[in-house]
Amino acid sequence: MEIILASASPRRRELMGLYGLPFTVRAADIDETMDQEKPPFDEVARVSRCKALAVRRGPEDIVVAADTIVVCGGKVLGKPRDEEDAARMLRLLSGSTHQVMTGCTVLGGSRAETFTQVTELHFRPLSEREIARYIATGEPMDKAGAYGIQGGAALFCDWLKGDYYNVMGLPVCRLLEALQNIAPDLFVGE
Repeated sequence: MEIILASASPRRRELMGLYGLPFTVRAADIDETMDQEKPPFDEVARVSRCKALAVRRGPEDIVVAADTIVVCGGKVLGKPRDEEDAARMLRLLSGSTHQVMTGCTVLGGSRAETFTQVTELHFRPLSEREIARYIATGEPMDKAGAYGIQGGAALFCDWLKGDYYNVMGLPVCRLLEALQNIAPDLFVGE
């Protein structure tokens, strides 16, 4: 049996390491386009399930897949296309409350569990100088919503309600429950 993380994200690899279980990284190559007519809560879960199903696995293997989006004012903010797009996103988040949604899927044998974890955050008002300085670090460019809470954007968030690790891209507590439901023997003898 092998545990497979269907993601190339270094943050997800780091968080999967918290379980103390060996795992393999096998990124899924799928179209992550979301249907704008459907609720983001449902779509992020659907994309995670598609990622999990796209990964090559054996009959005994367990696959963990996730997808994270930022939703602000009803708009889904994915990864920025360029620095201008990152600045647009950060201006939208400035002084407002938004949600980070991570869809997760765990597949094992013929069993599957898919869920969406939501964390609510508020960013204090940001100056144009702060936005430009943050973008210049390059950190926003590969992250949903153009920020990483574990990095420089920690200075922007004045409150958070929910799972901090969800904002990083993997809701570790809720994911542990799903892993235990799909493969209870993983944690026997702990």
